[in-house]
Amino acid sequence: EVADEMNLDYTIAPGEASFYGPKIDFIIRDAIGRKWQLGTVQVDYVMPERFDLTYVGSDNEKHRPVIIHRAPFGSMERFTSILIEHFAGNFPLWLSPEQVRVLPISDDQNDYARKCVDSFKEIGVRVTLDDRSEQIG
Repeated sequence: EVADEMNLDYTIAPGEASFYGPKIDFIIRDAIGRKWQLGTVQVDYVMPERFDLTYVGSDNEKHRPVIIHRAPFGSMERFTSILIEHFAGNFPLWLSPEQVRVLPISDDQNDYARKCVDSFKEIGVRVTLDDRSEQIG
């Protein structure tokens, strides 16, 4: 109903749910068009039984709970690999683990380079300093 209300494309696949119970999978296409299941939400009737889980309801009786599993991005490894592939390793600036690297051209500039690094850090830029005494390039 929600997918209909939001005009989302979806497919109903009877029999494809996990053994837990009904689920919603989010299928994403990668950079070359392959489909991957990333996010999922599952209703689990099996594990509460397996672990003999109960709670006491407002009627003071024991009841079996239902577990909702959710993994909004699927496994982090799969999500990360699809993201790397999508950007071909060339992440947009906001997503880059290192946004700026400061490389002083000689040891004489190291103090100034450290000040630059500190200034970048103060404004939230992910920055590193490479002050090795080696040639650049």
